[in-house]
Amino acid sequence: MSDAPKNDVRLIWSRYYSAFIPAGPSGPGFVDRLKAASGAIGGIAVTGLLCGLMLGNGLAHPLLVAPMGASAVLLFAVPASPLAQPWPVLGGNVISALVGIFVAKAVPDPTFAAALAVGAAIAIMSLLRCLHPPGGAVALSAALGVKGVASSYLFALVPVGVNTLLLLVVAVLFHRIAGHNYPHVAPKAPAPHGTADPAPLLRAGPSAQDVADAVQGYGDALDVDQADLRQLLADAELRAAERLHGAVPCAQIMARDVIHVPASQPMEQVRALMLARDLLSLPVLDDAGRVQGIIGALDLGREGERAGDIARRALLVHADTPVARLIGPLSSGARRAAIVVDADHRLQGLVTQTDLLASLALRASAAPAPADPGRESR
Repeated sequence: MSDAPKNDVRLIWSRYYSAFIPAGPSGPGFVDRLKAASGAIGGIAVTGLLCGLMLGNGLAHPLLVAPMGASAVLLFAVPASPLAQPWPVLGGNVISALVGIFVAKAVPDPTFAAALAVGAAIAIMSLLRCLHPPGGAVALSAALGVKGVASSYLFALVPVGVNTLLLLVVAVLFHRIAGHNYPHVAPKAPAPHGTADPAPLLRAGPSAQDVADAVQGYGDALDVDQADLRQLLADAELRAAERLHGAVPCAQIMARDVIHVPASQPMEQVRALMLARDLLSLPVLDDAGRVQGIIGALDLGREGERAGDIARRALLVHADTPVARLIGPLSSGARRAAIVVDADHRLQGLVTQTDLLASLALRASAAPAPADPGRESR
C-alpha cells in the first residue's frame, strides 16, 4: 500500500490541528505569565473591594460586572495590545454599555436586541477608535439586563465606568512596579547624534509606509501596533543576518597590531598620537594591562588630564564572537569599534566599523546568485 494517502491524511490533519489549536504564544516566559495572573487577581480584587466600599455594599458584596474579567486578561496579560490601551478599555466598555441599553429600550425582542447591541457596539467602537473585545460582552449584558440592574443609562457609569477606571488605575500601577511599558508606547531606537532620523537599522529596513501597506494588504486585522511591528521586523532582519554570517569570528577580521595607551598617558600625548596616526578609536589599558576603556575622536574635546579620565566604556567581545553580532551595536551610531579581549580582559585585537563593512560586503559578493527560473525551464 502506498504511503501517499497516509501522507495526505497527515497533512490535512496537521493543517486543521494548527488552525484550531495554535502553538503557544511567544514572548513572555512562565514567570511573566505568573506575574500577569497575579496582577489580574489584584486588579479584580481591588476593583471589587473599592466599588463595594464606595457604593455602600460592603466588602462582602463587591459590585462587579462580568466583562471586567475579560478586560483584566488584556490589561495584565497583553498590555502592549492596541486593544488594551486606556482609551479602548474605558471608552469601549462605557460606550458599549450605553449602546446596549439604548438598543434594548428601542427593540422589544430580547434576542434581536442582544444581537443588534453587540453589532452596533463593534461598529461604534471601531469608528471611535476604542475597539475593546470585552465591550461586546458589556453591550450584551446591558441589552439582556435592561429590566434589571441595567434599567438606566446610569449603568454605563456605575458600575461599568467605575469598574473600568479602577481596573485601569491598578493596571497602570502594577505595570509601573513590574517595569513594563504601560500605557504602551512603541520604544524608539536611539537616533544617532540626536537628530530626527530613525536609527540606521530602521532606515535600512522596511519603512513605516512599507509596514502600513503590508498590513493593509494582509487583509485580516492584526492585534499589534505598526510601530512595534516595524521594530520586530528590523530585529528579525538583524537576527537573520547574524545567522547567515555567524560563521565568521572576530578573530578572522580583527586588527591585531593595535595601537593603545596606558590610562596614565597625558592627554596632550594622546591627542597628538591620534592626530598623527589618524586614529578614530584608541584602547586604554590599566596598570595591569587589562582593557579599561576606549577613546574616540569625539572624546578628545572632553576635560581630563590623562587617558583614563576620558576613556569611555568599551564594547568588549572575544575572538570567537561572530562578526554579525556587531552589526547592531556598530550601526547604532553610538560606537565605532569593538575591542577583542581574552578571558582576562587583555587586548587581543580591534574590530572597527570599516572592518565589519568590508567583511559583510565580501561575503555578500561571494554569495551565489539566485537561480534564473527562466534558464532552468529552457
